[in-house]
Amino acid sequence: MGRVVNKAPDRIAGMFDAIAGRYDSLNRFLSVGFDRRWRRRMVASLGLTGTQTVLDLCTGTADVAIALCETQHSPDRVIGVDFSAEMLKHGQEKLNALNLLPKVHLLRADGTAIPLPPGSVDAVTIAFGIRNIQNPMRALLEIRRVVRPGGRLAILEFGMPDTPGIRTLYRWYFRRVLPWFGRLASGHDSAYSYLPQSVGEFPSGSEFCQMMREAGFIGTRAHMLQFGVVYLYEGVRAHGSALE
Repeated sequence: MGRVVNKAPDRIAGMFDAIAGRYDSLNRFLSVGFDRRWRRRMVASLGLTGTQTVLDLCTGTADVAIALCETQHSPDRVIGVDFSAEMLKHGQEKLNALNLLPKVHLLRADGTAIPLPPGSVDAVTIAFGIRNIQNPMRALLEIRRVVRPGGRLAILEFGMPDTPGIRTLYRWYFRRVLPWFGRLASGHDSAYSYLPQSVGEFPSGSEFCQMMREAGFIGTRAHMLQFGVVYLYEGVRAHGSALE
């Protein structure tokens, strides 16, 4: 069994602080631009009507928050939460340039201690962040607490393709090419080595759907995107009292 990845919040936040300035451009390049399409698919899955308050957890540089505002029936209010101060700083600059600050509010906090009242949001999104949280189940329970009964949860996260040939090629790219290029472009020794390590130990597909159900979400589904390179998870917050 491989070495367990250290996901201490201070360590992970510091890692993202260090690469924040190049994070967006590296994402575009390393995903060959597919990251935009994935975010649009996640936003569309929420079925927004234009009146909701949406929480974007692990918001990073606010790409999902911006995508939420650009959709046809954009939410009335977006709250972005992340534990990396530098990522939020870059997100704030992007929101300011797009004149979205009146609509989008960024908060620095951990995903297992969201500074919002119970049942205060209508939907929650997370893009490539749930695996970075030290205790994903605790984060799911905290999401259940802050989203209203019947509210939707949509999560994008990396996975590993099932198709044998594609899986082999992707594993080679993911474990060899991506960490080397990431280190070269970002100047950070461990950030892009952490990525394949963290994906390799994170539950995916039906296993993660089971975690969502155990946390109090119903109608859970896992959609494979790009042959399973990425999964889109959907769920609905079950009725009942919020977990405090």
